[in-house]
Amino acid sequence: MKEYKMRRGEYLEERIPDMESTVEDYFGPITETEEYKGSDLFVIGEPDNPVFEKVVVGTVEYSGKKDKLAVEFYERDPTELGPDELEAAGEAVDAKNDFLLEATGRDAKSRRDSMKRTVEDDPDHDFD
Repeated sequence: MKEYKMRRGEYLEERIPDMESTVEDYFGPITETEEYKGSDLFVIGEPDNPVFEKVVVGTVEYSGKKDKLAVEFYERDPTELGPDELEAAGEAVDAKNDFLLEATGRDAKSRRDSMKRTVEDDPDHDFD
């Protein structure tokens, strides 16, 4: 599960006031919820795009800190996809990137850079 921070001064609930309908618009109908760090995340068990097996997404609430977006994309093995489904792969990438941009206000490059800084700042990692 990946957690994404918002840009400085921005809050997830301001960027996406209705997480449930936004998730359904991007990925398909919500089939259940799943608990993660004390928050209920939405599970899309049969996503609209055939590249995805399942999508888990939602808001993780932290007391005293800004909420974060938690997302896990379960994707099918590309070797199992038929020709029509392979065409959907580009749309799957676009859906992921568009959703994450809308939610976080960060494009793919700035999300990667932010993740790198998080790992570099983590004292549990040894870079020797």
